[in-house]
Amino acid sequence: MYQYRQILVRMRMGESNRAIADSGVAGRNKVKAIKRIALERGWLELDKDLPDDTQLATIFGEKPPNPTTTSSVAPYADKVDKWYQDGVQGTTIHQALVDKYGFTGSYWSVIRYLKALAEKTPVPTTVIEFAPGDAAQVDFGAGPLIVDTRTGELRKSWIFVMTLAWSRHIYAEFIRDQSTATWLACHRRAFEWFNGVPKRVVIDNPKCAITRACYHDPEVQRAYGECAEGYGFLIAPCPVRDPQKKGRVESNVKYIKNSFVPLKEFRSLSDANAQLKSWLLSVAGNRKHGTTKCQPLERFTEIEQALLSPLPEVPPEQAVWAKVKVHGDGHVQFEHCRYSVPYTLIRETLWLKASDTMVRIYQKHELKATHARMHHQGGRATVPEHQPPAAQAYNMQDPQYCLAQAQRIGESCHVFIKRLFASRVLDNLRAAQGVVGLAKRYGDKRLEAACLRALTFDNVRYSAVKQILEKGLDQHPDESSTFDTLSDVYTGGGRFHRDPNKLLPH
Repeated sequence: MYQYRQILVRMRMGESNRAIADSGVAGRNKVKAIKRIALERGWLELDKDLPDDTQLATIFGEKPPNPTTTSSVAPYADKVDKWYQDGVQGTTIHQALVDKYGFTGSYWSVIRYLKALAEKTPVPTTVIEFAPGDAAQVDFGAGPLIVDTRTGELRKSWIFVMTLAWSRHIYAEFIRDQSTATWLACHRRAFEWFNGVPKRVVIDNPKCAITRACYHDPEVQRAYGECAEGYGFLIAPCPVRDPQKKGRVESNVKYIKNSFVPLKEFRSLSDANAQLKSWLLSVAGNRKHGTTKCQPLERFTEIEQALLSPLPEVPPEQAVWAKVKVHGDGHVQFEHCRYSVPYTLIRETLWLKASDTMVRIYQKHELKATHARMHHQGGRATVPEHQPPAAQAYNMQDPQYCLAQAQRIGESCHVFIKRLFASRVLDNLRAAQGVVGLAKRYGDKRLEAACLRALTFDNVRYSAVKQILEKGLDQHPDESSTFDTLSDVYTGGGRFHRDPNKLLPH
C-alpha cells in the first residue's frame, strides 16, 4: 500500500506517468491503470484527502480472476485437492485423471495447480532441538570422479557424512559404494573420530540400513541392528520422503560439495580422504556456524564430547547377513564365491553371516557350516564331510589309498593296481576302487588269486577280476597252465613268450 500511496502523491504533484515509471516505482502500464482509478474516485483533487490503507487494499489488494488463465484441472478440483492432502504424487494424480476422467491436459498443468494449492495451504514447520550427545544425523551425497589406482580409470564416488546434531561437528569420507559392509565400516570410523557414540543415529531409509521403510514399523537390516546393539545406540529412521527430519546433515552434505570439492585435485581415494579430514579439522570445524554462531569443533571439544557414550573396549564384529539358498551341489553362493553346507540341506534357505575373515552359515539359530572368507571371485570352499557318503568314499579312496590296500592284499593285486594306473588312455581310479573293494566280499586270498589269473592272461580290467571271482575260476586254475607264481607271468617281450625251461621236459 505504501507503493500505491507514493504513486498517488507524485501524481498530485503533477508528475507524468513516464516520470513516475522511470523512477522505478512501477511499470508504465501499472501507473496508467492507477491514474485511471484515481481520476474516477477523485483522489487527485488537492482539496481531498488521500485514501487510507484499508481503501487502497480493498481496491488494489485483490485482482479479479482472468478467465483466460483458468486451470484445466479446475473441473476436478475436489478430487485433486483430496488426493493432494493424502500425499499422492503429481504423476499419479495426472495418470488417474487421464485414465478415469479422460483428462486431456498436460502433466505440467497438474503440477502448476498443485503448486498453487501448496501456496494456499502452507505446511508449518518446527525446528527440532537436540541435547548435547543426544543424536547424530547420517546421509550420503554424490561425490566427485576419483581415479581408481588399480585400473587408472575415473570412477564415481559417494560422500558419507555423520553430523552431531548439537555441536554440528562433522565426520565425512569418500567411498566407492553404499553397501552394508561400507555403511558399517563408516559408522565405526565415525565413532572413533568422535571418540564416542551418540544415543541415537538419525538416518534416511537406505537399503544398507532399512530393509522395509515404514512410518510406524520399519524393518532394520540385521547387520545394522547388531552394530547398533554392539555400540549402544538407537536407530531412528526418518519418515518416508521426509528428509527435513535430518536437515542438519543435509546442509553439511551440501556444504562439503560446494565448499570442499570444487577446485580440488585428488590423486586417489585415500588422498581425497586425507585432504577431507584435514579440511574438517581446520576450515569446517573452526568456521562460525550460521545458526549456532559458534565454532562446531569448539562446542564439540568443550561440551559434547564428554557427554557421548564411551566406545566399547572391543569393537563389535562387523558382519553382513544374507539369505542364501543351497544349490544342488551342496553349496551356497555369496559375492560370487561358493561355500559348502551338509548335503541334507539342499534346496533349503539359510542365513549367511560374513565378516572380514569368516563365513558362518545358520539354519535358523543353529550353526551348520564355518569357512574362511574368500575375497576372489569364483572361489570355492568345500568341507569333505558335507558331501554325500558316496562322494566322500570316492574322494577318500585316492590312488595312494588303493595302492596301499592292494599291497596289503598281496603282490599280484599290487601289480594289477599299478598296471591300472599306468594306463595312458583312461582314468582308472574307479576301477582300482572297485578291485580293492572286492576284498570285502571275497576276501584277500581269493582276490589275490583272481588278480594273478587276470595278469596271466594280460587282462587288466576290473570286469575280468570280477568275473573270475563270480565264476570261481580263482579256485579252479586251468590245468594246462603251469604258472603258479607271479614270476611265471608275462612281464614283457612277446605276448606268447614262455621260458624254455618250463616247456622242455627234464
